[in-house]
Amino acid sequence: MSIKLPKNQKKVLEAASSTKQKTFDQISSATKLKPEYVSGASYSLEERGLISITTDSHDELLLTDEGHHYSKNSLPEMRLYEAVQRLGDLETEFDLSQAFDQSNLDKNEINVALSNFVRKNYGTIDQGKIVASRDIDIQLDPEQAALDSISQNLKVEDSITKRLESRGLVKVNQSTVRSIILTKEGMAVLQKGVKVSQSVTNLTPQMLSKGNWEHIEYTAYNVEAETAPYIGGRVHILRDTAEKVKDTLVSMGFQEMEGPHADSEFWINDCLFMPQDHPARTHWDQFALSVPPAQNLPSDLIKKVQKAHIDGVGPDGDGYHSPWSENVALGVDLRGHTTSLSMRYLSGQSIGTIEPPQRFFSVEKVYRNDTLDPTHLLEFFQIEGWVMAENLSVRDLMGTFTEFYRRFGITNLKFKPHYNPYTEPSFEIFGEHPRTGALIEIGNSGLFREEVLHPLGVSCDVMAWGLALERLLMLMYGFEDIRDVHGTLCDLQLLRSTEVPY
Repeated sequence: MSIKLPKNQKKVLEAASSTKQKTFDQISSATKLKPEYVSGASYSLEERGLISITTDSHDELLLTDEGHHYSKNSLPEMRLYEAVQRLGDLETEFDLSQAFDQSNLDKNEINVALSNFVRKNYGTIDQGKIVASRDIDIQLDPEQAALDSISQNLKVEDSITKRLESRGLVKVNQSTVRSIILTKEGMAVLQKGVKVSQSVTNLTPQMLSKGNWEHIEYTAYNVEAETAPYIGGRVHILRDTAEKVKDTLVSMGFQEMEGPHADSEFWINDCLFMPQDHPARTHWDQFALSVPPAQNLPSDLIKKVQKAHIDGVGPDGDGYHSPWSENVALGVDLRGHTTSLSMRYLSGQSIGTIEPPQRFFSVEKVYRNDTLDPTHLLEFFQIEGWVMAENLSVRDLMGTFTEFYRRFGITNLKFKPHYNPYTEPSFEIFGEHPRTGALIEIGNSGLFREEVLHPLGVSCDVMAWGLALERLLMLMYGFEDIRDVHGTLCDLQLLRSTEVPY
């Protein structure tokens, strides 16, 4: 005697085989049903003993975009070795600049090539000189061979896979495949014949208005059946953490600053007592914009800043004795730090004259012409902050950091003396990475120098800092590469699954 099944279950049962496992995707293709409908129908059929479901999970190796590039063009360290070979005899010392010219490596690949050249004992690099070893056959490089194997879906040793994964050249995807096969009872049911039941899945307004809903057969739902994952939108973890930082600083008595992303060199650098011939003010570190010079800058403040640069401040002050041009100060750049906002607020240009005590902060994007690596991007978020009060000291600054980072679960801070043109004393802040144990620089700080404060009309102490939001994330969650968090190579699964605690 034939039995009745819902339409989807009938289609899945008839598409299944008694001799060969068929995956959900194969059943979906054969029946034209969506994968989630195949999944629901299959689990219902399994409950009735008509089919058996098997689950197979395995790791799948995939090349990243960088991995694909190196698979096609060879690893940077191999190209550096070949470049040295073209310069002359092996075991001969050559200038690194010559090797770079021969290699055609781009700026990002050079750093990769240098570190791995030495790690693999391809030769030595010391004081700008490079020597390639004669005892190496780079054509046997196991990492290059592994990239080629992965591109062909061939198996690779776990130790090599881990190395390539740490270099960001491969990623591991866990794949789960579910398959079905007919049971003896399922085959018997098919032989007897299967009809489509007239049961319905949804209660409609029409059924209610007609009053026949009580006499209709409804399809039973299997609430344990697996469905396709639903991926909805969510706030990016970086933005979520930025909001937590803002809430934390507001709770510590700070007010938020706002200001332009593109600003004059005057606010970005000159007010900070950075000499106009400072290396960090060149196009190598900053992004200059081809736009007209800045307008409406306060002329009296320009003169005071110029005097501080040339003559210093106070009877014992000493300026830089280097050329200072107003034309340079009026040039417009993308800000390399949000301290330009601090200069605008301290000078009274943003919200008028302010009196101590005051606390201000910002969490905004900045732009630097850096080499991309696991801890540097061309644009990132800086946590800027300053406190204006009488008789501040380094201990006040260290105490502020200790309290701020404590609220994010970070208590193992290290402080290191440092030089800045605009603060004295100055120090860098380091935190210990929770996975690698390495110390990571997470910020720079100090007390603004008299040469910064006097032209702005500030007569009391101001302690200030710039912290990296992305580095805070690395310490909170154990990320080792900020490119996993944002940018073109970001890890979408990581962003979907990581929660920001409040």
